[in-house]
Amino acid sequence: MIAKVKSCGLLGIDGYIVDVETDITNGMPAFDVVGLPDAAVKESRERVRAAMRNSELNFPQKRITVNLAPANIRKEGPFYDLPICLGLLRSSGQLPGDEADEYLFLGELSLNGRLRPVIGALPMVLCAAEAGIKKVILPQENAAEAAVAEGITVYPAKTLSEIMAHFLQVERLKPLTVNVDEIFKEQEAFAPDFSDVKGQESVKRALEVAAAGGHNILLIGSPGSGKTMLAQRLPGILPRPTLAEALEITKIHSIAGLLPSDTPLVTTRPFRSPHHTISAVGLSGGGQIPRPGEVSLSHNGVLFLDELPEFSKNALEVLRQPLEDGVVTISRVNATLTYPCSTMLVAAMNPCKCGYHGDPVRECTCSDAQIHQYLSRVSGPLLDRIDLHVEVPAVPYSDLKNKQPGETSAAIRARVNAARERQMQRFSASPGIFCNAQMSARMTEEFCALGKEESALMQSVFDHLGLSARAYNRIVKVARTIADLDKSDTIQAAHLAEAIQYRTLDRKYW
Repeated sequence: MIAKVKSCGLLGIDGYIVDVETDITNGMPAFDVVGLPDAAVKESRERVRAAMRNSELNFPQKRITVNLAPANIRKEGPFYDLPICLGLLRSSGQLPGDEADEYLFLGELSLNGRLRPVIGALPMVLCAAEAGIKKVILPQENAAEAAVAEGITVYPAKTLSEIMAHFLQVERLKPLTVNVDEIFKEQEAFAPDFSDVKGQESVKRALEVAAAGGHNILLIGSPGSGKTMLAQRLPGILPRPTLAEALEITKIHSIAGLLPSDTPLVTTRPFRSPHHTISAVGLSGGGQIPRPGEVSLSHNGVLFLDELPEFSKNALEVLRQPLEDGVVTISRVNATLTYPCSTMLVAAMNPCKCGYHGDPVRECTCSDAQIHQYLSRVSGPLLDRIDLHVEVPAVPYSDLKNKQPGETSAAIRARVNAARERQMQRFSASPGIFCNAQMSARMTEEFCALGKEESALMQSVFDHLGLSARAYNRIVKVARTIADLDKSDTIQAAHLAEAIQYRTLDRKYW
């Protein structure tokens, strides 16, 4: 007898429907799984066999064939255990009726019949909802995450026996619902406050501009000037993510297996700070079994690279395409996966190996050749993709002893939110565009038009500094953000001049 139940697989951050077809026929006992299964899927045969016997269910001693369709996509992971098991139960007549046709099933089985949580539950349930499936049964630990999806009823289960009791009408499973608005309120927490930072008003202004427009920023300064402290406070002034952004963040963390069991939806922007020994694959994503890297895990948030020149050249150069396109594409023989990575890059570095090149007090011990070698670890093409280059001077003693608290993150965040609201209204007809940094070339031409005075200033600077076309586009985007902070509908000369000054520091060092 042939039976079919529905499950789901993962391609990148999106799911796809998998039909689990089961056929039981007379013949020598065998259990074959076809449809390009990986080792974890093949091993499900033993888990399913033990789980059925330990749940007091009969495992058919016949020839069993399980097909995972579509057969041209490689199936990975243990979340096909439950659908394979239920397909066997339907095919052997132990699971009566056609009610199971209305459900999608996900879950790994332990040998005693308990359900173990799986990764990627949210993207798979969202895929099921888009496919018109109205109900899903999955492990209890994944239920809250899956219940965030709209248009589908989520039934959490602890054991295989509970699922059998549900379909045999002995004891029905209870659906789980979550309140997304309450989740946003519960997780409304911010990073350390900017009021802790003494002085550095110009750097705070640059970080405010970066946050308001989603721009990349590079901080250059001597050791102890506060670069890391300032960067760690950046998430506290970023606007709260929209529901669409929160779902994308949650999907990526779910696929990577980094979603805490008590966090059904990530409602705060991620802040990722990998160590400089990270590999290119760890930063961009990939591996034998492709997984999202740090640049994707920081999607819709901040990727902080401290001690930028200490990262390997391969790791830094691999960032060039993701920073430009907002996606990472990983190609393999059997599939091509795409992970989103629309992130704010915040980088910090010293001006030389010893850290005191250009310092007014401490003497630099590096030779010109050593300084050049150190700075050349950061390539020109990568620098060109960073919108703001900011020098972080040493903090004077008078600022350290000043007892007057600095401006709070809440006050800065209010201005950032106001600027982002103007951008959201501007891009209301462009789905997927949330801030100025994400504007396409056509949108930049439309929304960043320069007047006669501003054009003359831009031409003068362009010729004098030898800027690239990419640098020009990034300058006008930053100027558009500064105008938004100033509540101006047009880019004025003052806005453009401030944006230009953020692109002159690389001429000093490079």
